[in-house]
Amino acid sequence: MTEEFLSFSAEESCQYARRFAATLLRGDMVSLCGELGAGKTEFMRGITEFFNCDDQLSSPTFPLLNIYEGSLDGEPVVLHHFDLYRINSLQELEGIGFDEYLSSGDFSFVEWADRFPEYAPLYTVTVTLAYAGSESRSIVIKRKTS
Repeated sequence: MTEEFLSFSAEESCQYARRFAATLLRGDMVSLCGELGAGKTEFMRGITEFFNCDDQLSSPTFPLLNIYEGSLDGEPVVLHHFDLYRINSLQELEGIGFDEYLSSGDFSFVEWADRFPEYAPLYTVTVTLAYAGSESRSIVIKRKTS
């Protein structure tokens, strides 16, 4: 199933992200794709808002992984947010324990996931953000069908 949206602001992208997050199930692993500046981190900000994460979201480009604790319907949840931009090889990715972290959070979100197609079968949803003009973004959400 595929959904497509056009966002005209960072706040609108966050609104789409919050609505998207409301559809996720525990265990979902989300691939976030798009070129630099396309809005992956802003979209992720909306997701963390939905899950009531208290920590301020930042792009995990330097730490590679941020772990956010939040809640859903009064129950605690853990979000793993990866940024694979600086990872250069599959060996390096496996060396940081990516497999274990990917599957150990309640929800996992991976920016630049498309750099490692070997993991594509694990993702339950792919969100692709792209420039659609200087101030707008295209957001395409593709869910795996069973």
